[in-house]
Amino acid sequence: MNAKEAVEVAKKTIADLFAKEGVNNIGLEELEYDEAHDIWRITIGFSRAWDSHQGISALAGALRRTYKIVAIDKDGKALSIKNRETAGAA
Repeated sequence: MNAKEAVEVAKKTIADLFAKEGVNNIGLEELEYDEAHDIWRITIGFSRAWDSHQGISALAGALRRTYKIVAIDKDGKALSIKNRETAGAA
């Protein structure tokens, strides 16, 4: 499985599993291939309906994002989804 295929699997996995939460703005953030374990670790960022800010932040276009690391094996199977903490996370 090449990088482009792995990213598509990761995005589809996030879209499918979080569909009832109204996810949008799904996009690639980071990509890493773990040669020792023959898996891709792909960070996918997305927004949920409750991530939009109110007030001044909304006027500035600020939008919180969620980041998940999706592990994909060589056969295109999603093995896990984990939270990806960011430096600015509260």
